[in-house]
Amino acid sequence: MENNTKRRRGIYLLPNLFTTAALFAGFYAIVAAMDSNFEKAAIAIFIAMVLDGLDGRVARMTNTQSEFGAEYDSLSDMVSFGLAPALVMYEWVLQGMGKIGWLAAFIYVAAAALRLARFNTQVAVADKGYFQGLASPAAAAIVAGAVWVGEGYQLHDFVRSWGAVALTIIAGVLMVSNIRYYSFKTFDLKGRVPFVAMLIVVLIFVLISIDPPQVLWSVFLLYAISGPVLTILLLIRHRKRREEKRREE
Repeated sequence: MENNTKRRRGIYLLPNLFTTAALFAGFYAIVAAMDSNFEKAAIAIFIAMVLDGLDGRVARMTNTQSEFGAEYDSLSDMVSFGLAPALVMYEWVLQGMGKIGWLAAFIYVAAAALRLARFNTQVAVADKGYFQGLASPAAAAIVAGAVWVGEGYQLHDFVRSWGAVALTIIAGVLMVSNIRYYSFKTFDLKGRVPFVAMLIVVLIFVLISIDPPQVLWSVFLLYAISGPVLTILLLIRHRKRREEKRREE
């Protein structure tokens, strides 16, 4: 009996171009760090973040989602937001810490791999409005942002070294935690918004242009802090509901 079903050959070009560009930016960040161009390395990781955010949206808008694209995106994320930030931080300051330095970098890389693996296995059942654990691009922004900001200041070696160790480990732990973070996936870009919203967008661009490294790093630090705060508020709300149900019974 002749099999009528044929396996589709080829891949969708447009979304995978964005994924490839993000992968290239992550790889370039590693190369730049090896050449001690740490500012360029940090900027490349932020560029990879922008491209990573676009590939999924482009795929959904053009109806070109595929299993290949999802797997390719995950592997690209591992390079751009797992290996690249850890190696950039290691080349910047952690290598001077000896074993503690490379262990901190490895903890971050392992956490990024675990975070991506958990996301891939739970993507079908997870709440679209929230992330479980800090997303790897946000964690990469915290690590790369620290390098970008640190390049502009003459910090004491002790503060810079141990601060880098603590920040790298904390970013890794937040990725594999059960802390909930708002995902912004429910934000509708196609819908109409008030005119004031456009003014807010303009103000955001103005603020970023004043001092890109400090503003961007501050934004992602606040986002990282928002997760524990949101989780605590949700726990308090859940406890209140349980107490109210007990009283009704």
